[in-house]
Amino acid sequence: MELKSLSQELIEQLDEIEIQNEDIIERSFRSIEVCRNLLSTFKKDILRNGFESEHDEIHFFKVTKQIPLIQLIYFSEIHSFEIQFPKADRESQRKCIKRKIDKLNRFFLYNLDFGRYVDSGTTHFDKEYYTRDYLDTFHITTSKFYFQDPEFCTPRDMLLGKYKAYNSLITYLDNRLFKLENSITDKMVINPSKKLHWPFSNADFVELLYALYAKGLGRKDKLSIMEVSKRLQQIFDFTPKDIYKTHQSIKGRKNSRTLFLDELATSLLDDMGKSEG
Repeated sequence: MELKSLSQELIEQLDEIEIQNEDIIERSFRSIEVCRNLLSTFKKDILRNGFESEHDEIHFFKVTKQIPLIQLIYFSEIHSFEIQFPKADRESQRKCIKRKIDKLNRFFLYNLDFGRYVDSGTTHFDKEYYTRDYLDTFHITTSKFYFQDPEFCTPRDMLLGKYKAYNSLITYLDNRLFKLENSITDKMVINPSKKLHWPFSNADFVELLYALYAKGLGRKDKLSIMEVSKRLQQIFDFTPKDIYKTHQSIKGRKNSRTLFLDELATSLLDDMGKSEG
């Protein structure tokens, strides 16, 4: 089983979930589900096939497993935070965010040495941290996970996941606090009544999206293809589906792979011809 390709598919799934779910609680719930499913698949494969070398084992627990694990921890924390978030009273909301940020900062302080090891990119403890042979020597030191399968965990793979997930969570909470203190809401950003109706197909949207992205739209702001798509959705009254799969389908067309763009060019040329006639 190609675990790397499964991780790439997960990233695409998470992007699709983000596009289709503006509500953060629903997005978190669905993201948790797909991450858990992939980790379950990983575990079955590892128990069945094992590793060819120590290097492969280290790479799996340090890199491959981290892709769904980090997202699982990140969205689990967000889901828990948001369902407990005060519904009213801005001061209570501000205090709630600050308490969570303070808790995360205590985590980073407590794990300062490990954080430096991760951020420095050094590897001299990788064998002890990311193989299963050292569970008795380097004890698991994470809370919330009181039992971890010794066949599918190492002394520090869960801690690594929490460290990276919490870095992203800090950014999320900082943005949450900024919006709160400046009275900014997502609903103020998007006004559905002012969006342009999209009279074309899903494939047409994806084709235009990739064309604009390839030409450089969003490059200055370092936006991903999914972030550009979300910006376009603020203009057009349309929510695309299966963007990556649709793009693959477009690439596999036997005739022109730019049908919509060809039609746009033809329509423009026809209109120019009429105005000149």
